[in-house]
Amino acid sequence: YARQFPVKILAGIILLTSVGMAKYMNANIPGIFVPQHLIDELASAGKGRALEKGIEIAGRMIATLKKEKLCDGVHIMAIGKEEVVLDILAAAGI
Repeated sequence: YARQFPVKILAGIILLTSVGMAKYMNANIPGIFVPQHLIDELASAGKGRALEKGIEIAGRMIATLKKEKLCDGVHIMAIGKEEVVLDILAAAGI
């Protein structure tokens, strides 16, 4: 739908760092929906590996957006974890 307008589309990617964060966002942030399968994936990683798993998930999402040409760019929101943005890009193959 948006492609009929002469605008650029950016996808917002929020780095998930814990199951609690994902559940909080679902319950309290309007317009945000973290699918249960991603929450389950974070949970299966274990507490010590949640950040690593979140980086992997964000990278996968960016790679899919790029491959399928669904947007013109991404806005990575690594709230409080800005130092891992390059890791997210690496996980995306960028």
